Amino acid sequence: METQLDPMKDDLPLMANTSYMLVKHYVLDLDVDFKSKVIEGSIVLFFETGSQYKKTSSAGKESCQSQFDETCKMRASEPCHIPMINVEEVDVAAVSGIEKFTRPVKLTGASKELENLRNQIVHELVTLPADRWKEQLYYFTHCSQAPGCGELLFSTGTWSLEIRKSGIQTPADFPHAIRIWYKTKPEGRSVTWTTDQSGRPCVYTMGSPINNRALFPCQEPPIALSTWQASVRTAAGFVVLMSGENSAEPVQLREGILNWYYYVSMPMPASTFTIAVGCWQEVKQQSFKQTAAIETNTVCSLPSSQTDSRWHEGVCGHVEYPCRFQNPAARLQAVIPYRVFAPWCLMESCEEYLLQLIPQCLSAAYATLGTHPFSRLDVLIVPSNFSSLGMASPHIIFLSQSVLPGGSHLCGTRLCHEIAHAWFGLAIGARDWTEEWISEGFATFLEDIFWARAQQLSHDEIKGQQELKALLRWRRLRDEVQNSEEELQVLRPKKESTGELSESGASVVKYGLKAEKIFMQVHYLKGYFLLRSLARTIGEVSYLASLRKFVVKFHGQLVLSQDFLSMLLEDIPKQKGSGLTVESIFQNWLDTSGIPKPLLEEGETWKECQLVQQVSGEVTKWIQTNRRIRKSSKKKMKQDEVVFQQLLPDQLVLLLESLLEEKTLCPKLLQCLERTYRLREQDAEVRHRWCELVIKHKYEPGYGDIERFLREDQAMGVYLYGELMVNEDAKQQELARKCFAAAQEHMDASSAKVVAEMLF
Repeated sequence: METQLDPMKDDLPLMANTSYMLVKHYVLDLDVDFKSKVIEGSIVLFFETGSQYKKTSSAGKESCQSQFDETCKMRASEPCHIPMINVEEVDVAAVSGIEKFTRPVKLTGASKELENLRNQIVHELVTLPADRWKEQLYYFTHCSQAPGCGELLFSTGTWSLEIRKSGIQTPADFPHAIRIWYKTKPEGRSVTWTTDQSGRPCVYTMGSPINNRALFPCQEPPIALSTWQASVRTAAGFVVLMSGENSAEPVQLREGILNWYYYVSMPMPASTFTIAVGCWQEVKQQSFKQTAAIETNTVCSLPSSQTDSRWHEGVCGHVEYPCRFQNPAARLQAVIPYRVFAPWCLMESCEEYLLQLIPQCLSAAYATLGTHPFSRLDVLIVPSNFSSLGMASPHIIFLSQSVLPGGSHLCGTRLCHEIAHAWFGLAIGARDWTEEWISEGFATFLEDIFWARAQQLSHDEIKGQQELKALLRWRRLRDEVQNSEEELQVLRPKKESTGELSESGASVVKYGLKAEKIFMQVHYLKGYFLLRSLARTIGEVSYLASLRKFVVKFHGQLVLSQDFLSMLLEDIPKQKGSGLTVESIFQNWLDTSGIPKPLLEEGETWKECQLVQQVSGEVTKWIQTNRRIRKSSKKKMKQDEVVFQQLLPDQLVLLLESLLEEKTLCPKLLQCLERTYRLREQDAEVRHRWCELVIKHKYEPGYGDIERFLREDQAMGVYLYGELMVNEDAKQQELARKCFAAAQEHMDASSAKVVAEMLF
């Protein structure tokens, strides 16, 4: 399979030979240098022999060796640069006290027996029971500091680092502890060097698109679940945040240099590892306010899964680790400890809304799904060039600054979305990364459930908000289906081959290198509508109970679509008679492009919702007013001529989208529209639609709003560039090129590529 991979195609190769060698733990020891824009140091990888070799070895070495090269290749994602100094085997046997991990072995001094002893030590270390995790971490640290015992041969390809040792014929004989000295490149695609909103230098990583290839050598397929620990040194004044279950406190090593140490004990894909280094400030409230907020939101109804002890009997289905689902105290913790970090200039904005929202949203998530999979949470407001509204990693969430203006709505809904990823996307991951809907569809569906509970809305208010949201998402899905390639609209592009690996464990992510795919919402939206349809068919109470049962059964594991769907349909026997099957769901929702057939019939029903009806009334008023102004060009429209209702943020989005369908709106009307709803002060979703109106009607007083949006809301502004170019208006095209020139240097690489194709 590997020889046929073409890295220039749109499929993303996952090259690691995990069937033979599987990384179980990483120890990173790194320095962050802002002058050279380089992260450098060493990483020690601790291996276990892969499952494919274990299966074949029982048939004898001849059988296994026939499937294997003369030398073992350990493929890992390409680190951006391996210096001339080396890749080496680590002499773990030299660690003081390590003999406790050795079985009685008769040592004669032969190198072969010494190598076997080292591998035996690593095996005993990586398979320690969960209740000895602190001891395990202690010895991982000391083993990572052990001396080298021989350089290893290596070569780098476009997508892989291959490490060899001459004379090795089976994976069991290959060194199980390796140290790699490396450094990143400033232009590495998963490491972003930039400045924060206060003009201070910072760096953050966004590993998921290319699985942290540019940050450190790692095995990238999802099956390569591992733990990690990291020591990161940087100049005093900088704060290091990371995917770690401990809240790190800096230690001064020497004058002007601080060391930060993080670790995780729950095995996760290496793509979920993230790091952010900058002059972040912790946002704090007066202590009595914070305590009151936590106490208020900790008192919530326990989900049925929490009050029924039978849910927690037996053994978890995942590999062994210190699991919070088996911890009685963790199972009762509605709000986990949390911190908020931001650049200095955004501290006040974060304190106004974000800090209060976190305990409410965490508590709502707990009330819905039960035990929080992770023990704590940091939330960081990342620089303006961050290409998404948010990203969740273990123990840390990145949020775009775009969620802060305009009240609590966008901030709260996005926070709920990222919190949902703790369960779906992190604690439960997709076994095949082409099934993104398992992560994003669930998070989109659950953000509505969490946000409704966080606001403590009545049943009717919940129904109204969710039907309005469904209509907006349906319109977005309709537009996306009309304007994207059909092949990118399929949620299970590998169909019956989903989850299949080559003999060595390599695979591909279908269309994983298409730059435009990053900006598509189809896997969010179709996934959301599938889950919404199932909830409506089954009944929300029964559906959420099944969801909690699924979480209890599959946390800490990787799943495919059929794992969820099969369990859901088995859990609700009455649905079998209705013709709802895994196969029909695949056919209608996951394996085809376009809008799913069951959804086509539903689009009209949301228009009857009261919140939607209010918007329809407002749209009619604006259209009538527009006609009156056009008939009498001299007439000035006074603010009190027509009485307009105040609208919720989602209602404003729908209003502006509806007005976008009008062929012409006169400048006076646009001016009044902006003033009536104070559009420049609204959240980014509303302001984006306002900018679209400005572009369509060439409303020059609003061009400053577009320039501001493209500068400050880069997570959402990509397609505004295209709209500025489509009109073929010289001023608009000049504005697009001016904004791109100002932002290009710090813009996310995929965003810059897509925008450049629009402009040139």
